[in-house]
Amino acid sequence: MDVTHILDGLNERQREAVTAPIGNTLVLAGAGSGKTRVLVHRIAWLIEAEGVSPHGVLAVTFTNKAASEMRQRIEALLNLTVRAMWVGTFHGIAHRLLRMHWREAALPQNFQILDADDQLRLVKRVMRSLDIDEQKWPARQATGFINTQKDEGRCAREVVAGDDLFRITHKRIYESYEELCNQGGLVDFAELLLRSHELWLNREDLLAHYQNRFQHLLVDEFQDTNTLQNAWLRVLAGKTGRVMAVGDDDQSIYGWRGARIENIHQYSQDFDAVQTIRLEQNYRSTGNILKAANVLISHNADRLGKELWTDDDDGEPIKLYSAYNDLDEARFIADRAQRHIEDSGSPQEVAVLYRSNAQSRVLEEAMLRAQIPYRIYGGQRFFERAEIKNALAYMRLMHDRHSDPAFERVVNTPARGIGDKTLEAIRAEARERSVSLWQACKEAIAEGKFNGRVTGAVQAFLKLVDDLGAATNELSLHELADFVIHASGLMEFHARERGERGLARKENLEELVSACRQFTGELVFPVAETLPDGSEARSDVSILEEFLDQVALDAGEQQTETGPALQMMTLHSAKGLEFPLVFLSGMEEGLFPHRMSVEEPGRLEEERRLCYVGMTRAMRELVITFAETRRLHGNDTYNRPSRFIMELPTQHLEEIRLGGAVRRPYGAPEASKRSASLFEETAAGFRLGQRVGHAKFGEGVVLQCEGSGDRARIQVNFAGVGAKWLMLGYANLQTLD
Repeated sequence: MDVTHILDGLNERQREAVTAPIGNTLVLAGAGSGKTRVLVHRIAWLIEAEGVSPHGVLAVTFTNKAASEMRQRIEALLNLTVRAMWVGTFHGIAHRLLRMHWREAALPQNFQILDADDQLRLVKRVMRSLDIDEQKWPARQATGFINTQKDEGRCAREVVAGDDLFRITHKRIYESYEELCNQGGLVDFAELLLRSHELWLNREDLLAHYQNRFQHLLVDEFQDTNTLQNAWLRVLAGKTGRVMAVGDDDQSIYGWRGARIENIHQYSQDFDAVQTIRLEQNYRSTGNILKAANVLISHNADRLGKELWTDDDDGEPIKLYSAYNDLDEARFIADRAQRHIEDSGSPQEVAVLYRSNAQSRVLEEAMLRAQIPYRIYGGQRFFERAEIKNALAYMRLMHDRHSDPAFERVVNTPARGIGDKTLEAIRAEARERSVSLWQACKEAIAEGKFNGRVTGAVQAFLKLVDDLGAATNELSLHELADFVIHASGLMEFHARERGERGLARKENLEELVSACRQFTGELVFPVAETLPDGSEARSDVSILEEFLDQVALDAGEQQTETGPALQMMTLHSAKGLEFPLVFLSGMEEGLFPHRMSVEEPGRLEEERRLCYVGMTRAMRELVITFAETRRLHGNDTYNRPSRFIMELPTQHLEEIRLGGAVRRPYGAPEASKRSASLFEETAAGFRLGQRVGHAKFGEGVVLQCEGSGDRARIQVNFAGVGAKWLMLGYANLQTLD
């Protein structure tokens, strides 16, 4: 069979990785080096050149978007369906295993996945039952503790508390939370992987079956794996499985949420006879950007080592802009972005990156004033909106009456006279009887525990849900959704909200019906697995249950709304993306690197990797900005430029100065003979931050000057009318300082 077409378009190192001998392989894939292409072509090579069965391949990545892209590319390359292959996220694969082996995992067949919002609600409920003050012990902190323990592979009984009050308190919460989840058949994200890992350890027969089946494991973004994910992979690989790990230690930026850079550093010790291949040719950025990024990251110790390069030209030098304050910085970014948009015609080519979400407000205001369409990347997703979660909760409760999170969400939505006091009484009954909230209501009503008004309200709610279930028994998914939205009163309830919000909620509920109509119900993985003893493990789920599960598994990924808009996002959200023009804003000591990074071992190096990731998002132009003063959290701060700016080689930088002049960068190593001041007077006699007066617009502050002679322009922020660009020769400005 001719398999040469699989190698078409690959460079030498990519071919080396794709055709590597069967064994354990570590592919160090630099930013923009084509790692997804290598993974896809490696799978195709295994199947067509090495004769591996598609059933014997398992590929794991971190987002549903990445997994979907891989599946589509594999289908296009091999012209075969990928249903026989297991290509998905860690959580998606763990979920499918638990659906097929729910008995062995000690789960009910209709177990429910908790998204982050539902998990937080449940933790709050647990804390109320334990009489723990949420002012002193925040529920989000407790939720983080639980998830961290699970990511480390520890269930509640395995947490060592000692005499530490923090750990003692959170262990109590974890134990009660775990008990409530087991009682209600609830599984949070971290539990999906923990349960499937325990499945390997507790059932040697199942582990042997899947080890025999999956002889070829491919792992994307290996530097982002946590303790449990790495253990899960190592157990599944056993002594016979062969693992290709693709990752980049220089892009390990998620240590704060459990990712362990040690996993990729220790890969060669954890697996036998590892071959290491480096992908260093970058297909994204210009030479100046890559050379500067290489120098920056070289300041980190204990790297596996690689140096990005490109066949492209050096391109424009990296621009460096020193702002008077954060308002000036935001206006400069908006103005520069506007000029790029006018030249290219597309705002979606521009990204503004920042270290902290708190920086976005001033930037958003600048975009609004400049009338630049923008989107906060990673903002609220469709399925996280209140009206959508309400509708999904009704659908979940119809499917499973014992879903406590769904019950709590809609028992009084729309309002039906079941307030917090009544709900707390229902919770108390459920705790005392060790049953679901639904069952507690039925039993308490039968025993006359509630007064007449409460009994009537609760009975009406129970009957509503039962009637919804009976009426939708034979309906398709989208018909069911449409019926529930209207019959539950949700459409009328949300449409009553005033103005644009009510209209938006109504349109979103209508869009949910469309989403249900488009949902095909085709499982990503096979619905059945034949075990060695001849028995069959099946994942028998209804299309409604599959839809609800998919929504939960997708929770927390970045929004995918379309429409041309400038993208604004945190640096952590930017990983994996690329844009022709990128602004790195707020490059100041204390903000980036964050002040806390200096206090914790290893954090400063992760901050530097984060800067490296931000720089390598830029394809053609990179602009770095910092401000002399910045107002954050209500306080004015005065910070030095970031040490990361000082670490960049000056030959690849240009400082944007007032009057359009360009100087060598402030504070760089070669700057000893330069003035320390960034606010020198321009040739026109004005300086940044100077107060001036205008006959028509009144008093203002100088923001920028550009050009010279008759074409010189000045931008002034006037107290009454905002920022204005004026021709300097005709403005007749008076200096007020």
